Amino acid sequence: MKNNILKLALLFAIFFNCENEPVINPLEYNSNLTVQQNLVNGVSVIDILNFNDLSSFYGVEYGGGFIFHVNPTNGEIMVATDYSNFGDVAWGDIFDLDTSHAIGDGDLNTQQIIEGNQNDNSSNGTEFGSDDYAFQMVDDLNYNGYNDWFIPSSGSMEIIYSNVHSLGYGNFNENLIYWSSTKEGYFPYVMAFNFESWGGLPFPGSCLDVNGILIARKIN
Repeated sequence: MKNNILKLALLFAIFFNCENEPVINPLEYNSNLTVQQNLVNGVSVIDILNFNDLSSFYGVEYGGGFIFHVNPTNGEIMVATDYSNFGDVAWGDIFDLDTSHAIGDGDLNTQQIIEGNQNDNSSNGTEFGSDDYAFQMVDDLNYNGYNDWFIPSSGSMEIIYSNVHSLGYGNFNENLIYWSSTKEGYFPYVMAFNFESWGGLPFPGSCLDVNGILIARKIN
């Protein structure tokens, strides 16, 4: 009889404790977790920003790359990563085109450049002659589980440097010069991540060169 009473008491205690344990919703911000862990759990960027500042996102590895920009209004994130697997890659056709310097315009720039390469540019420039050029290769790329990569604008390249690389985060190669997707006329902007080379700022390059690939994507 005593054993039965003890068993009932034990069952009651277990049931009572389980009933009173707080239910943790992984979609709600958890201050005991890192920004990365909250993001992986599906907590929205806006909710995380209610408890953290923008800088807490910078350099966090997420969504296939390293976070370099956060829009505090709509919660959009942009990430970037080195993609040296291609080696040094050609620009493509040489033709007159202006694309944007603005942060976040790399996806539009990349598409503009691809569309320009689909034209016959022999009369006002030079035909590259194949699809093995930087922007088409990145547009076709499936990497880290994602296929919506693009080459970032010069404005984005600046903050990839300042918000990620200069703080010691990321995987960017200081021995490479990277293409950006910004172009003025016949002159593309490129960038080195070695501070001694232009101090982490984009500068005009040449479409005749071959350069490294840095890729970015947006996460809504």
